[in-house]
Amino acid sequence: MKQMTLGTSGLQVSAIGLGCMGMSEFYGPSDEATNLATLSRALELGINFLDTADMYGPFKNEELLGRFLATRRQSVVLATKFGIVRSDDPAARRIDTSPGYVRAACEASLKRLGVDVIDLYYAHRINPATPIEDTVGAMAELVRTGKVRAIGLSEVSATTLRRAALVHPIAALQTEYSLWSREPETELLATCKELGTRFVAYSPLGRGFLTGAITSAASLAEGDFRRLHPRFSADAAAHNSRLVAHLAALAKAQGCTPAQLALAWLLGNGSEVVPIPGTRRVARLEENVAATTLQLSESTRAALSAAFPLGAASGERYAAEGMKSLNH
Repeated sequence: MKQMTLGTSGLQVSAIGLGCMGMSEFYGPSDEATNLATLSRALELGINFLDTADMYGPFKNEELLGRFLATRRQSVVLATKFGIVRSDDPAARRIDTSPGYVRAACEASLKRLGVDVIDLYYAHRINPATPIEDTVGAMAELVRTGKVRAIGLSEVSATTLRRAALVHPIAALQTEYSLWSREPETELLATCKELGTRFVAYSPLGRGFLTGAITSAASLAEGDFRRLHPRFSADAAAHNSRLVAHLAALAKAQGCTPAQLALAWLLGNGSEVVPIPGTRRVARLEENVAATTLQLSESTRAALSAAFPLGAASGERYAAEGMKSLNH
């Protein structure tokens, strides 16, 4: 497995990581034995980059990883996040990136994860009421005190990333990026390259839609948040399924699956992106890892880019409330 460096932190991560969110929430029911088996197989396959957040569950995902890491801490580069604060109402969210909250959230995550230091600590979203300089300043203090090794940001604008980097090096920027979410190409990828910040792509398979296994929200389990996702609604799904049909045809010609082709497109785009597809199943994990060996021709890349131009997908990336917290 190829290794990538996170900014100037010195942290070496696998070329593809594992998003752990769905093991605890959002994608329907799961069981711990299956989740732990998938996590173990990830390490066997050379994946050392595990991604979680305090709001997944909430808290349950960090606790799951804490149990997994009890005997494997040295094998993992661990990333978690703070900033999205949830309440007893599952739909309620607020963003807190104030310095006091940064410190309190870190202490709580360290305890749940059962670790002495977090390798990569992200601000999950930004509250523009708190200057980014104050938030990153508090995160930098966590680095100085040895509680965090490197810091990252998620879903911020290029302008905010530049301001943050003046306070402390930003090891990673995590943002949604895939064939049907190509917005980072307009400015963020170039800014990351300029600043020496690694770009980490979440939802690189369009929350599963790009695998071709999902054709509508109706096929999803009760409680799966994608039932309320704009791109999975009836009209949008019909349009987006036609896009995926192009992907499937190209994948067949390459002798791979649609998921592998979508990941290979990201891995080979020249920006040294680290995708973190999430899965709870060993078979899907193995399928995703196999994408790291694919080499796409320029003609195949051109065909994919033509089939999935910027803005090709129908529907917003999130429901209206979620969109408000992006790109600050």
